[in-house]
This record gives sequence, C-alpha cells and structure tokens, in this order.
Amino acid sequence: MSATASAEITSAVLSVPAAAPAEGAAHYAARLAFEADVSDVHTDLASGAPGIVVVDTRSEAAWDQGHIPGALHIPTAQIADLAPRLIDPAQTVVTYCWGPGCNGATRAALAFALLGHPVKEMLGGFEYWAREGFAYDSAAGSEQRPVDDLTAPRSGISCAC
Repeated sequence: MSATASAEITSAVLSVPAAAPAEGAAHYAARLAFEADVSDVHTDLASGAPGIVVVDTRSEAAWDQGHIPGALHIPTAQIADLAPRLIDPAQTVVTYCWGPGCNGATRAALAFALLGHPVKEMLGGFEYWAREGFAYDSAAGSEQRPVDDLTAPRSGISCAC
C-alpha cells in the first residue's frame, strides 16, 4: 500500500486515542471492583465460596418467573427496610435484575452502597444467567434452558476468559 493510500484511511477506533496504559489499568481494575459476570457468580455459588450474597431486585412476578437458586429476593424499593435485617454487612452484595437493558441492578447497587454494603452488579442479569444455561428456580420448580451459543460455548463449559 502506498503512503498516499494509507494517509487516506482513518481509524474510527483511534479517532479518540486509547488511554495511557496506567490509566487503562486503573479504569479496568475499577470496573472489576464494581461488576461481576454470571459465570463468576455461578462458580462462587456452586462452590460455596464465602463472602457474597446474591440479591434479585425485581418484582414478585419476575421472581416467580425465574431466579437464581440461593438468591435473596429484595425488590429495590424495599432494600432500605429489609437489608439491615437480612444481610450481613460484612458480605459483598451482588445485585441483579432482568438483563443488560434494565438498570434496576444498578439502582439496587446504589441503594446497598448508600447503606454501607460492599456491592457489585452482576452483568447480564437474569437474562444472561438463563442464556448461559445455568439452572434457575421458578414458581414451577427448577428449570434450565439450553446454552445460547451467542453467550457461551455450546459445550456449557465456561469460556475461561
């Protein structure tokens, strides 16, 4: 490619330069301090790892439709009233709602943080829990959907990222 041709091509990605490596490291470390993915939450719940409590922040109807086994059900509007009685302040709260199109888990995480709890938001919410093929409880009992291969390997084995 000639120098003239390469000068005509501009990068959409680099139209805003990447952050310096130290700034990038600080940014991504901060994101990981605020977020967890469904695979990591599933791994901790399945292993019995101590230190977290998972909270479903949706309505009763949503809870009945499906929720993570072992999660507590505390709708966002009830966090201030119920959290002091139900959650050990030494545990990290992991909030979730429907999915990436809903900011209910973010609002709930804020409510827990304002009460003094360490908190993380589960990325993807219940939608991605179900789409990754993890079992869930509903009013009808235990359920599980096939793995959506747009969200996880068809084998059901973690992507190990």
